[in-house]
Amino acid sequence: MNVATVPVLPTEPGPDPHRMYAEMREKHLVLLTREPNGLRRWLVLGYAEGREVLADARFSKDPGLAWDQLRDAGYVTGERDQRANYLYHLANTDPPAHTRLRRLIGPAFTSRRMEQLRPRVRQIAERLLDQLEPLSTVDLVDSYSHRLATTVMCEILGVPDLDRRSFRTWATAMLTAPEAAVDGAMGKAEGYAAMRSFFAELIVRKRDALGAGPRDARPDVLTTLMEAREDTNPLTEIELISTAMLLMSAGQEPTVNLINNGVLALLRHPDQLALLRRETELIAEAVEELLRYDPPVQLSTMRVAMRDVEIAGTVIPAGSVVAVALASTGRDSRQFADADRLDITRSDSAHLAFGHGIHHCLGAPLARMQGQVGIAALLRRFPDIQLGCRPEDLRWRPTRIMRGPVELPVRLGSTPG
Repeated sequence: MNVATVPVLPTEPGPDPHRMYAEMREKHLVLLTREPNGLRRWLVLGYAEGREVLADARFSKDPGLAWDQLRDAGYVTGERDQRANYLYHLANTDPPAHTRLRRLIGPAFTSRRMEQLRPRVRQIAERLLDQLEPLSTVDLVDSYSHRLATTVMCEILGVPDLDRRSFRTWATAMLTAPEAAVDGAMGKAEGYAAMRSFFAELIVRKRDALGAGPRDARPDVLTTLMEAREDTNPLTEIELISTAMLLMSAGQEPTVNLINNGVLALLRHPDQLALLRRETELIAEAVEELLRYDPPVQLSTMRVAMRDVEIAGTVIPAGSVVAVALASTGRDSRQFADADRLDITRSDSAHLAFGHGIHHCLGAPLARMQGQVGIAALLRRFPDIQLGCRPEDLRWRPTRIMRGPVELPVRLGSTPG
């Protein structure tokens, strides 16, 4: 395929990326695209095809297999053998290393353990809502969703209050597409380095605390991981730091976007919003439908084809960078009836928003629970909430991976009597 004929995948697809994906999907279920930074990325657009790729062992999660391509595009720096310094975690490893890491980390994020946190998450949400003035206009991202997700994740990991202010800056730098970086703003490598340094120092402080006194009855997740063993084989220092960075970023950003995208979709569909207000017990089903309709993660994490692989009649060459377009799979009419319609009572909402296979998102139970609590608490407190701007005026995060507005202005109604 000639480079000139390869469609360019925009940095910021804008208010309606689903139209772009629909046009692509009508012609191809697997498509080679080019990013403005030069990276050529194969996109898998269909639901069945995406589900297949996400569980296919012929696609590796090791970024080292495409290091030169990623470095030329600005996604990574340094040499291939330096990748473990900040990229060695669950999302970037294959079995058997991935199997070992998952066994060590998984027990800290079971559905049962996350469900036990629901009362605390509800308490945090209510406290944040107490700080909002009725009848005012606020940015839901800054005043609510980001504070909720960051506070919850910091409490789970055991990050002190004093250390939470910089995470948004670091995460934004790490997720911003290379060609969208603004002069003077923190760059991707700088964001990685800052967060890595922070967690390295925090782990030292926690290790000193463990040696100085008795063990807490309910230790935080980071302390639990520091003590985790598999056949006397603990997590290494690099694994601990990389895992902490992954958990903080993946546990924060998708949840923020889930709440914001979900609230926006409901405000733009008054019939579904009214239904959810009447039948509040539908919140779990509503969150699943919102995850399908406008997922917080638009593209899956990167994979590399280890050999030529044929998907839907298209051969993806060995060494190619591949991603599943999760935003596209959720609107595939071959899988979902009336796929472009938001329906919180939908029975066929088995989406791929959290992935599939051995790399299915470890934090999915936590994200689901926070989405349910965060959206339900907001609508209960401010039942007359309205969008504070035109949808087309919203600015979207300059990243192809995550999907969410930079700000979400909303007009708060009066609180219920």
